[in-house]
Amino acid sequence: MKEKYQEELSEDTAVMDKASIILYNDDYNTFDHVIHCLVTICGHEVIAAEQCAYIVHTTGKCVVKYGYPEDLTPKCVSLRDRGLTAAIE
Repeated sequence: MKEKYQEELSEDTAVMDKASIILYNDDYNTFDHVIHCLVTICGHEVIAAEQCAYIVHTTGKCVVKYGYPEDLTPKCVSLRDRGLTAAIE
């Protein structure tokens, strides 16, 4: 019983260590550019990238990637290098 509790505790702790890349709307980048960046940098399928771009356009922001901060940081930097407004939260 103690092992099961310890395992559940470890899983809960691991979830707390995860973060998200938030992509924010801007007045400069085209839908095509945003979609291309999400496909090439974040590994999205085209349809998922299109949906994210639409959500960003209509609501102002969207979570585009979820994972560990050390994995997200290079992706977030690449998005910013291509002119997108992104942050890890």
